[in-house]
Amino acid sequence: MTQDEIIEMARQTGFVEKDAMFRSVYLANIKDLEAFAKLVAEREREACAAICDELHEARVGKDNYFAFAANAIRELRAKK
Repeated sequence: MTQDEIIEMARQTGFVEKDAMFRSVYLANIKDLEAFAKLVAEREREACAAICDELHEARVGKDNYFAFAANAIRELRAKK
């Protein structure tokens, strides 16, 4: 995840950007922090599932362990 992506997720979840002595400072309450943590976790799970998808594609015809793992990771997201 890039710094720009992290900043964008912070803004999406309610962080407020303030200028403090020519530097950006982000203010958030506990609800904003919880939403941010949830969004980061979702992105990380999807990144892991995507890696499993790539590994599965590389092993087509051999086994489906990586496809099973990708599906299991995505099911975790659906349950939350």
